[in-house]
Amino acid sequence: MTRPGGTWQNWARSASVRPTSVERPRTPEGVQRAVQAAAAHNLQIKAVGAGHSFTGIAVAPGVLLELDDMQGLVSVDPDRARVTFLAGTRLHRIPRLLAPHGLVMENLGDIDRQSISGAISSGTHGTGARFGGLAAQVVGVTLITAQGEFLRVSDTENTEMLPAVALGLGALGILVDVTLQCVPAFVMHAIDAPLPLDDVLDTLDERVSASDHFEFYWFPHTEVALTKKQTRLPESTPRKPLPTVGRWIDETLLSNGVYRMVCAAGQVLPAITPPFNRLAVKLTGDREYTDLSHRVLTQRRNVRFREMEYALPAANVLPAVQAIRALITARGWKIEFPVEVRFAAADDRWLSTAYDRASGYIAVHRYWRADPTAYFEAVERICLEHGGRPHWGKLHTLNAQQLRERYPRFDDFRAVRDRLDPDRRFANRHLDRVLGE
Repeated sequence: MTRPGGTWQNWARSASVRPTSVERPRTPEGVQRAVQAAAAHNLQIKAVGAGHSFTGIAVAPGVLLELDDMQGLVSVDPDRARVTFLAGTRLHRIPRLLAPHGLVMENLGDIDRQSISGAISSGTHGTGARFGGLAAQVVGVTLITAQGEFLRVSDTENTEMLPAVALGLGALGILVDVTLQCVPAFVMHAIDAPLPLDDVLDTLDERVSASDHFEFYWFPHTEVALTKKQTRLPESTPRKPLPTVGRWIDETLLSNGVYRMVCAAGQVLPAITPPFNRLAVKLTGDREYTDLSHRVLTQRRNVRFREMEYALPAANVLPAVQAIRALITARGWKIEFPVEVRFAAADDRWLSTAYDRASGYIAVHRYWRADPTAYFEAVERICLEHGGRPHWGKLHTLNAQQLRERYPRFDDFRAVRDRLDPDRRFANRHLDRVLGE
Protein backbone atom coordinates (compact mmCIF):
# COMPACT_ATOMS: atom_id res chain seq x y z
CA MET A 1 0.00 0.00 0.00
CA THR A 2 1.09 3.60 -0.55
CA ARG A 3 1.06 5.64 2.63
CA PRO A 4 0.86 9.41 3.10
CA GLY A 5 4.13 10.97 2.02
CA GLY A 6 4.37 8.71 -1.00
CA THR A 7 6.08 5.67 0.56
CA TRP A 8 4.91 2.26 -0.59
CA GLN A 9 5.47 -0.79 1.59
CA ASN A 10 4.42 -4.40 1.32
CA TRP A 11 2.21 -6.28 3.78
CA ALA A 12 5.13 -7.90 5.60
CA ARG A 13 7.01 -4.59 5.95
CA SER A 14 10.00 -6.30 4.35
CA ALA A 15 10.14 -4.00 1.29
CA SER A 16 9.41 -0.32 0.78
CA VAL A 17 10.11 2.47 -1.69
CA ARG A 18 9.33 6.11 -2.33
CA PRO A 19 8.42 6.09 -6.05
CA THR A 20 8.94 9.01 -8.37
CA SER A 21 5.21 9.02 -9.05
CA VAL A 22 2.10 6.95 -8.39
CA GLU A 23 -0.54 6.31 -11.05
CA ARG A 24 -3.95 4.73 -10.50
CA PRO A 25 -5.30 3.83 -13.94
CA ARG A 26 -8.94 2.80 -14.27
CA THR A 27 -8.72 1.11 -17.66
CA PRO A 28 -6.26 -0.88 -19.78
CA GLU A 29 -5.89 2.22 -21.94
CA GLY A 30 -4.90 4.14 -18.82
CA VAL A 31 -2.15 1.60 -18.20
CA GLN A 32 -1.01 1.99 -21.78
CA ARG A 33 -0.76 5.77 -21.40
CA ALA A 34 1.21 5.38 -18.16
CA VAL A 35 3.72 3.03 -19.81
CA GLN A 36 4.11 5.35 -22.78
CA ALA A 37 4.67 8.32 -20.47
CA ALA A 38 7.23 6.41 -18.42
CA ALA A 39 9.12 5.51 -21.59
CA ALA A 40 9.04 9.12 -22.77
CA HIS A 41 10.65 10.19 -19.48
CA ASN A 42 13.02 7.20 -19.39
CA LEU A 43 11.54 5.91 -16.13
CA GLN A 44 11.04 2.35 -15.01
CA ILE A 45 7.46 1.37 -14.21
CA LYS A 46 5.96 -1.42 -12.09
CA ALA A 47 2.46 -2.53 -11.19
CA VAL A 48 1.67 -3.60 -7.64
CA GLY A 49 -1.24 -5.62 -6.39
CA ALA A 50 -1.97 -6.20 -2.73
CA GLY A 51 1.68 -6.19 -1.70
CA HIS A 52 1.60 -9.75 -0.36
CA SER A 53 4.95 -10.77 -1.83
CA PHE A 54 7.64 -10.80 0.83
CA THR A 55 10.42 -9.91 -1.61
CA GLY A 56 11.11 -6.70 -3.51
CA ILE A 57 9.56 -8.13 -6.69
CA ALA A 58 7.02 -5.28 -6.94
CA VAL A 59 9.18 -2.41 -5.70
CA ALA A 60 8.79 0.53 -8.09
CA PRO A 61 11.41 3.26 -7.67
CA GLY A 62 10.18 4.99 -10.84
CA VAL A 63 6.47 4.92 -11.65
CA LEU A 64 4.26 2.81 -9.40
CA LEU A 65 0.96 1.62 -10.86
CA GLU A 66 -1.75 0.77 -8.36
CA LEU A 67 -4.42 -1.33 -10.10
CA ASP A 68 -7.04 -1.22 -7.34
CA ASP A 69 -9.47 0.52 -9.70
CA MET A 70 -9.11 -2.23 -12.32
CA GLN A 71 -11.22 -4.99 -10.81
CA GLY A 72 -14.08 -7.13 -12.05
CA LEU A 73 -15.24 -9.37 -14.87
CA VAL A 74 -14.35 -8.60 -18.46
CA SER A 75 -16.04 -11.56 -20.13
CA VAL A 76 -17.34 -15.09 -19.58
CA ASP A 77 -17.23 -17.97 -22.07
CA PRO A 78 -19.75 -20.39 -20.52
CA ASP A 79 -19.22 -23.11 -23.13
CA ARG A 80 -15.54 -23.45 -22.25
CA ALA A 81 -15.75 -22.26 -18.62
CA ARG A 82 -13.26 -19.50 -19.31
CA VAL A 83 -13.46 -16.19 -17.51
CA THR A 84 -11.47 -13.01 -18.04
CA PHE A 85 -10.81 -10.63 -15.13
CA LEU A 86 -9.23 -7.21 -14.95
CA ALA A 87 -5.72 -7.61 -13.61
CA GLY A 88 -6.29 -5.87 -10.27
CA THR A 89 -9.17 -8.14 -9.22
CA ARG A 90 -8.63 -9.48 -5.71
CA LEU A 91 -8.83 -13.23 -5.30
CA HIS A 92 -11.34 -12.99 -2.47
CA ARG A 93 -13.79 -11.24 -4.80
CA ILE A 94 -13.60 -13.86 -7.54
CA PRO A 95 -15.94 -16.47 -5.95
CA ARG A 96 -18.79 -13.94 -5.83
CA LEU A 97 -18.13 -12.91 -9.45
CA LEU A 98 -18.13 -16.53 -10.63
CA ALA A 99 -21.11 -17.73 -8.59
CA PRO A 100 -23.84 -16.56 -11.03
CA HIS A 101 -22.12 -18.62 -13.74
CA GLY A 102 -21.82 -21.80 -11.66
CA LEU A 103 -18.03 -21.70 -11.83
CA VAL A 104 -15.06 -21.58 -9.46
CA MET A 105 -11.30 -21.54 -9.71
CA GLU A 106 -9.88 -25.06 -9.77
CA ASN A 107 -7.57 -24.43 -6.83
CA LEU A 108 -6.54 -21.58 -4.55
CA GLY A 109 -3.75 -20.72 -2.19
CA ASP A 110 -4.46 -20.44 1.51
CA ILE A 111 -4.52 -16.63 1.39
CA ASP A 112 -6.88 -14.75 -0.94
CA ARG A 113 -5.96 -11.11 -0.39
CA GLN A 114 -3.74 -10.91 -3.49
CA SER A 115 -4.69 -9.58 -6.92
CA ILE A 116 -5.06 -12.18 -9.64
CA SER A 117 -2.20 -10.69 -11.65
CA GLY A 118 0.11 -10.55 -8.64
CA ALA A 119 -0.79 -14.08 -7.58
CA ILE A 120 -0.01 -15.68 -10.93
CA SER A 121 3.06 -13.52 -11.55
CA SER A 122 4.73 -14.58 -8.30
CA GLY A 123 3.82 -18.27 -8.44
CA THR A 124 1.05 -18.53 -5.84
CA HIS A 125 -0.08 -22.13 -5.35
CA GLY A 126 -2.32 -24.17 -3.12
CA THR A 127 -2.08 -27.82 -2.18
CA GLY A 128 -3.20 -31.04 -3.88
CA ALA A 129 -0.96 -33.50 -5.68
CA ARG A 130 -3.23 -33.51 -8.75
CA PHE A 131 -3.60 -29.73 -9.04
CA GLY A 132 -1.24 -27.05 -10.28
CA GLY A 133 -0.65 -23.54 -9.02
CA LEU A 134 -2.71 -20.53 -10.04
CA ALA A 135 -0.54 -19.80 -13.09
CA ALA A 136 -1.38 -23.28 -14.43
CA GLN A 137 -5.02 -22.14 -14.68
CA VAL A 138 -4.11 -19.24 -16.99
CA VAL A 139 -5.10 -19.69 -20.63
CA GLY A 140 -4.58 -16.10 -21.72
CA VAL A 141 -3.42 -12.63 -20.71
CA THR A 142 -3.37 -9.17 -22.20
CA LEU A 143 -0.36 -7.05 -21.36
CA ILE A 144 1.10 -3.70 -22.20
CA THR A 145 4.61 -4.10 -23.56
CA ALA A 146 7.57 -1.80 -22.97
CA GLN A 147 6.76 -0.19 -26.32
CA GLY A 148 3.35 0.77 -24.96
CA GLU A 149 1.47 -1.70 -27.17
CA PHE A 150 -1.30 -4.17 -26.36
CA LEU A 151 -0.20 -7.80 -26.69
CA ARG A 152 -2.56 -10.76 -26.38
CA VAL A 153 -0.98 -14.07 -25.41
CA SER A 154 -3.16 -17.16 -25.12
CA ASP A 155 -3.49 -20.76 -26.18
CA THR A 156 -4.54 -19.48 -29.61
CA GLU A 157 -2.52 -16.24 -29.98
CA ASN A 158 1.24 -15.93 -29.57
CA THR A 159 1.06 -19.32 -27.90
CA GLU A 160 4.81 -19.79 -27.70
CA MET A 161 4.98 -17.06 -25.03
CA LEU A 162 2.18 -18.35 -22.77
CA PRO A 163 4.44 -20.52 -20.56
CA ALA A 164 6.51 -17.39 -19.90
CA VAL A 165 3.90 -14.67 -19.43
CA ALA A 166 1.54 -16.77 -17.28
CA LEU A 167 4.18 -16.60 -14.55
CA GLY A 168 6.23 -13.63 -15.62
CA LEU A 169 7.42 -12.03 -12.33
CA GLY A 170 6.21 -8.67 -13.63
CA ALA A 171 9.28 -8.63 -15.90
CA LEU A 172 7.60 -8.94 -19.30
CA GLY A 173 4.96 -6.22 -19.26
CA ILE A 174 2.03 -4.85 -17.29
CA LEU A 175 -0.86 -7.32 -17.20
CA VAL A 176 -4.23 -5.65 -17.76
CA ASP A 177 -6.42 -8.76 -17.86
CA VAL A 178 -6.13 -12.46 -17.12
CA THR A 179 -8.19 -15.33 -18.56
CA LEU A 180 -8.62 -18.38 -16.35
CA GLN A 181 -9.77 -21.90 -17.13
CA CYS A 182 -12.40 -22.38 -14.46
CA VAL A 183 -14.35 -25.49 -13.43
CA PRO A 184 -17.94 -26.19 -12.36
CA ALA A 185 -18.61 -25.18 -8.77
CA PHE A 186 -17.99 -27.81 -6.10
CA VAL A 187 -17.99 -28.12 -2.35
CA MET A 188 -15.36 -29.67 -0.12
CA HIS A 189 -15.45 -31.96 2.86
CA ALA A 190 -12.66 -31.00 5.25
CA ILE A 191 -11.14 -32.90 8.16
CA ASP A 192 -8.64 -31.01 10.30
CA ALA A 193 -6.98 -33.34 12.78
CA PRO A 194 -3.96 -33.19 15.10
CA LEU A 195 -1.95 -36.39 14.67
CA PRO A 196 1.42 -37.66 15.89
CA LEU A 197 4.08 -36.09 13.70
CA ASP A 198 6.04 -39.33 13.29
CA ASP A 199 2.93 -41.16 12.11
CA VAL A 200 2.20 -38.47 9.53
CA LEU A 201 5.77 -38.51 8.24
CA ASP A 202 5.84 -42.32 8.06
CA THR A 203 2.67 -42.36 5.94
CA LEU A 204 3.13 -39.09 4.07
CA ASP A 205 3.10 -40.51 0.54
CA GLU A 206 -0.08 -42.47 1.20
CA ARG A 207 -1.85 -39.48 2.74
CA VAL A 208 -0.94 -37.22 -0.17
CA SER A 209 -1.95 -39.68 -2.89
CA ALA A 210 -5.21 -40.64 -1.15
CA SER A 211 -6.47 -37.05 -0.80
CA ASP A 212 -7.63 -34.42 -3.24
CA HIS A 213 -5.87 -31.91 -1.02
CA PHE A 214 -3.54 -32.62 1.88
CA GLU A 215 -1.24 -30.44 3.93
CA PHE A 216 0.07 -30.27 7.44
CA TYR A 217 1.51 -27.77 9.87
CA TRP A 218 4.12 -28.64 12.44
CA PHE A 219 4.68 -26.28 15.36
CA PRO A 220 8.32 -26.62 16.44
CA HIS A 221 8.75 -27.81 20.05
CA THR A 222 5.82 -30.22 19.63
CA GLU A 223 5.44 -33.76 18.32
CA VAL A 224 2.11 -33.07 16.64
CA ALA A 225 1.19 -32.42 13.01
CA LEU A 226 -1.97 -30.40 12.38
CA THR A 227 -3.26 -32.17 9.26
CA LYS A 228 -5.79 -30.84 6.76
CA LYS A 229 -7.45 -33.35 4.41
CA GLN A 230 -10.00 -32.13 1.88
CA THR A 231 -12.23 -34.02 -0.55
CA ARG A 232 -13.97 -32.44 -3.55
CA LEU A 233 -17.70 -33.18 -3.80
CA PRO A 234 -20.50 -32.20 -6.22
CA GLU A 235 -22.05 -28.78 -5.71
CA SER A 236 -25.34 -30.44 -4.78
CA THR A 237 -23.79 -32.04 -1.68
CA PRO A 238 -25.43 -30.70 1.50
CA ARG A 239 -23.17 -28.23 3.25
CA LYS A 240 -22.34 -28.40 6.93
CA PRO A 241 -20.20 -25.29 7.49
CA LEU A 242 -18.45 -24.48 10.71
CA PRO A 243 -20.68 -22.69 13.22
CA THR A 244 -20.13 -18.96 13.00
CA VAL A 245 -19.16 -18.61 16.66
CA GLY A 246 -16.86 -21.63 16.58
CA ARG A 247 -15.12 -20.38 13.46
CA TRP A 248 -14.66 -16.95 14.99
CA ILE A 249 -13.14 -18.40 18.15
CA ASP A 250 -10.77 -20.65 16.22
CA GLU A 251 -9.70 -18.34 13.38
CA THR A 252 -10.10 -14.83 14.77
CA LEU A 253 -9.67 -15.07 18.52
CA LEU A 254 -7.14 -17.90 18.83
CA SER A 255 -5.32 -18.07 15.49
CA ASN A 256 -5.00 -14.32 15.08
CA GLY A 257 -5.80 -12.35 18.27
CA VAL A 258 -4.19 -14.45 21.00
CA TYR A 259 -1.48 -15.65 18.64
CA ARG A 260 -0.44 -12.07 17.83
CA MET A 261 -0.01 -11.27 21.51
CA VAL A 262 2.04 -14.41 22.14
CA CYS A 263 4.30 -13.75 19.14
CA ALA A 264 4.94 -10.23 20.39
CA ALA A 265 5.60 -11.44 23.93
CA GLY A 266 7.94 -14.12 22.60
CA GLN A 267 10.27 -11.44 21.29
CA VAL A 268 10.81 -10.27 24.88
CA LEU A 269 10.64 -13.68 26.57
CA PRO A 270 11.48 -16.46 24.07
CA ALA A 271 10.98 -19.17 26.71
CA ILE A 272 7.19 -18.81 26.43
CA THR A 273 7.21 -20.00 22.81
CA PRO A 274 7.54 -23.79 23.31
CA PRO A 275 4.75 -24.10 25.90
CA PHE A 276 2.46 -21.90 23.82
CA ASN A 277 3.10 -24.01 20.73
CA ARG A 278 2.16 -27.10 22.71
CA LEU A 279 -1.01 -25.37 23.89
CA ALA A 280 -1.84 -24.18 20.37
CA VAL A 281 -1.93 -27.70 18.95
CA LYS A 282 -4.35 -28.71 21.71
CA LEU A 283 -6.73 -25.81 21.12
CA THR A 284 -6.86 -25.77 17.31
CA GLY A 285 -6.87 -28.10 14.35
CA ASP A 286 -9.60 -30.60 15.29
CA ARG A 287 -12.77 -30.05 13.24
CA GLU A 288 -14.83 -31.46 10.36
CA TYR A 289 -17.07 -29.55 8.00
CA THR A 290 -18.36 -29.27 4.41
CA ASP A 291 -18.54 -25.93 2.66
CA LEU A 292 -18.00 -24.01 -0.57
CA SER A 293 -14.58 -24.67 -2.05
CA HIS A 294 -13.15 -21.20 -1.48
CA ARG A 295 -14.25 -21.18 2.17
CA VAL A 296 -12.35 -24.41 2.76
CA LEU A 297 -9.22 -23.65 0.74
CA THR A 298 -8.55 -20.18 2.16
CA GLN A 299 -8.15 -18.70 5.61
CA ARG A 300 -7.59 -15.30 7.15
CA ARG A 301 -4.15 -14.50 8.52
CA ASN A 302 -3.89 -11.22 10.35
CA VAL A 303 -0.70 -11.82 12.32
CA ARG A 304 2.06 -10.17 10.32
CA PHE A 305 4.97 -12.44 9.47
CA ARG A 306 7.80 -13.05 7.02
CA GLU A 307 8.10 -16.23 5.04
CA MET A 308 10.47 -18.36 3.00
CA GLU A 309 9.18 -21.28 0.95
CA TYR A 310 10.93 -23.84 -1.22
CA ALA A 311 9.52 -26.34 -3.69
CA LEU A 312 11.26 -29.71 -3.62
CA PRO A 313 10.79 -32.85 -5.68
CA ALA A 314 7.91 -34.51 -3.82
CA ALA A 315 10.06 -37.50 -2.86
CA ASN A 316 12.52 -35.20 -1.05
CA VAL A 317 10.03 -33.57 1.30
CA LEU A 318 10.30 -36.19 4.04
CA PRO A 319 14.10 -36.08 4.52
CA ALA A 320 14.06 -32.29 4.31
CA VAL A 321 11.41 -31.98 7.04
CA GLN A 322 13.38 -34.38 9.23
CA ALA A 323 16.52 -32.30 8.70
CA ILE A 324 14.68 -29.07 9.62
CA ARG A 325 13.29 -30.73 12.73
CA ALA A 326 16.80 -31.77 13.79
CA LEU A 327 18.17 -28.32 12.94
CA ILE A 328 15.77 -26.47 15.25
CA THR A 329 16.55 -28.84 18.10
CA ALA A 330 20.30 -28.59 17.58
CA ARG A 331 20.32 -24.78 17.42
CA GLY A 332 18.00 -24.34 20.38
CA TRP A 333 15.93 -21.78 18.52
CA LYS A 334 12.50 -20.79 19.83
CA ILE A 335 10.40 -20.75 16.67
CA GLU A 336 6.91 -19.33 17.12
CA PHE A 337 5.45 -20.08 13.66
CA PRO A 338 4.68 -23.52 12.23
CA VAL A 339 6.45 -25.24 9.37
CA GLU A 340 3.91 -25.68 6.56
CA VAL A 341 4.04 -28.59 4.08
CA ARG A 342 1.95 -28.68 0.89
CA PHE A 343 1.99 -30.43 -2.50
CA ALA A 344 1.29 -29.64 -6.16
CA ALA A 345 1.25 -31.30 -9.57
CA ALA A 346 3.88 -30.68 -12.20
CA ASP A 347 3.11 -27.97 -14.76
CA ASP A 348 4.61 -26.40 -17.89
CA ARG A 349 5.11 -22.77 -16.79
CA TRP A 350 8.78 -22.07 -17.36
CA LEU A 351 9.47 -20.34 -14.05
CA SER A 352 7.00 -22.36 -12.02
CA THR A 353 8.50 -23.92 -8.93
CA ALA A 354 6.67 -27.09 -10.05
CA TYR A 355 7.97 -26.96 -13.64
CA ASP A 356 8.19 -30.52 -15.00
CA ARG A 357 8.08 -32.20 -11.60
CA ALA A 358 5.57 -33.12 -8.91
CA SER A 359 6.49 -30.94 -5.98
CA GLY A 360 6.23 -30.62 -2.25
CA TYR A 361 6.50 -27.22 -0.57
CA ILE A 362 8.13 -26.44 2.75
CA ALA A 363 7.40 -22.98 4.16
CA VAL A 364 8.96 -21.45 7.26
CA HIS A 365 7.89 -18.22 8.94
CA ARG A 366 8.94 -15.78 11.61
CA TYR A 367 6.98 -13.03 13.34
CA TRP A 368 7.64 -9.80 11.45
CA ARG A 369 9.49 -8.17 14.35
CA ALA A 370 11.87 -11.13 14.69
CA ASP A 371 15.09 -11.40 12.69
CA PRO A 372 14.57 -14.42 10.41
CA THR A 373 18.05 -14.44 8.88
CA ALA A 374 19.80 -17.30 10.70
CA TYR A 375 16.74 -19.58 10.64
CA PHE A 376 15.84 -18.91 7.02
CA GLU A 377 19.40 -19.30 5.74
CA ALA A 378 19.91 -22.59 7.57
CA VAL A 379 16.60 -23.98 6.27
CA GLU A 380 17.44 -22.68 2.81
CA ARG A 381 20.66 -24.72 2.79
CA ILE A 382 18.67 -27.85 3.61
CA CYS A 383 16.15 -27.15 0.86
CA LEU A 384 18.88 -26.50 -1.70
CA GLU A 385 20.57 -29.77 -0.77
CA HIS A 386 17.28 -31.51 -1.55
CA GLY A 387 16.75 -29.93 -4.98
CA GLY A 388 14.70 -26.94 -3.88
CA ARG A 389 13.48 -24.00 -5.94
CA PRO A 390 12.52 -20.82 -4.04
CA HIS A 391 9.04 -19.33 -4.23
CA TRP A 392 9.36 -16.13 -6.27
CA GLY A 393 7.23 -14.08 -3.88
CA LYS A 394 8.96 -15.17 -0.69
CA LEU A 395 12.33 -14.50 0.86
CA HIS A 396 15.44 -16.28 -0.38
CA THR A 397 19.08 -15.45 -1.18
CA LEU A 398 19.59 -16.92 -4.67
CA ASN A 399 20.80 -14.95 -7.69
CA ALA A 400 20.31 -15.42 -11.42
CA GLN A 401 23.22 -17.81 -11.91
CA GLN A 402 22.04 -20.06 -9.09
CA LEU A 403 18.46 -19.99 -10.32
CA ARG A 404 19.50 -20.83 -13.89
CA GLU A 405 20.82 -24.14 -12.58
CA ARG A 406 17.40 -24.98 -11.10
CA TYR A 407 15.09 -23.92 -13.92
CA PRO A 408 15.58 -25.75 -17.25
CA ARG A 409 13.79 -23.00 -19.22
CA PHE A 410 15.46 -20.07 -17.45
CA ASP A 411 17.31 -18.87 -20.54
CA ASP A 412 14.18 -19.28 -22.67
CA PHE A 413 12.39 -16.96 -20.26
CA ARG A 414 15.21 -14.43 -20.48
CA ALA A 415 14.98 -14.56 -24.29
CA VAL A 416 11.29 -13.61 -24.11
CA ARG A 417 12.23 -10.82 -21.71
CA ASP A 418 14.86 -9.55 -24.13
CA ARG A 419 12.22 -9.55 -26.87
CA LEU A 420 9.48 -7.79 -24.89
CA ASP A 421 11.53 -5.49 -22.65
CA PRO A 422 15.02 -5.00 -24.08
CA ASP A 423 15.53 -1.72 -22.18
CA ARG A 424 14.34 -3.21 -18.87
CA ARG A 425 11.47 -0.77 -18.47
CA PHE A 426 9.87 -3.19 -15.98
CA ALA A 427 13.02 -4.04 -14.03
CA ASN A 428 14.01 -3.24 -10.47
CA ARG A 429 16.87 -4.26 -8.17
CA HIS A 430 15.19 -7.49 -7.14
CA LEU A 431 14.59 -8.61 -10.71
CA ASP A 432 18.16 -7.66 -11.60
CA ARG A 433 19.29 -10.08 -8.90
CA VAL A 434 17.06 -13.03 -9.76
CA LEU A 435 16.97 -12.67 -13.56
CA GLY A 436 20.15 -10.76 -14.33
CA GLU A 437 20.31 -7.35 -15.92
